[in-house]
Amino acid sequence: MAIAAQARPSSLLCRALVADAVISGAVGALQLAVAGPLSGLLAIEAGWLQRSGVVLLAWTALLGWMLTRKTVSPPMAWTVIGTNLAWVVASVLVLVEGAIAPNTLGTAYVLAQAAVVAIFAELQFFGLRRQSRG
Repeated sequence: MAIAAQARPSSLLCRALVADAVISGAVGALQLAVAGPLSGLLAIEAGWLQRSGVVLLAWTALLGWMLTRKTVSPPMAWTVIGTNLAWVVASVLVLVEGAIAPNTLGTAYVLAQAAVVAIFAELQFFGLRRQSRG
């Protein structure tokens, strides 16, 4: 009797997705809840903070949905990794292109977010590799 092998979800991939969802949700909620005071502190327009907060909460919902699936398929994982990398690039571009002109603390805030998201993408990539190896 043949037994169909199914890739077990990597605990690293799942933990990285959970961490991504928790941190993204917290930052998104923070940016929505205190956009005004945060804007004054970072010299980033409140509208930018609110819009990115909404995006982060939508991202959190998507990740939450993915985590309810029996498995995280490679295409889903690659979508998360690619989207995270796009966030990193966009974070740097808004600074370089002058779309926003934050103060030093605001620049550090944007770059710290980008760095954390890059770490999530890396952990998710290695988690996907582990899952693919079985």
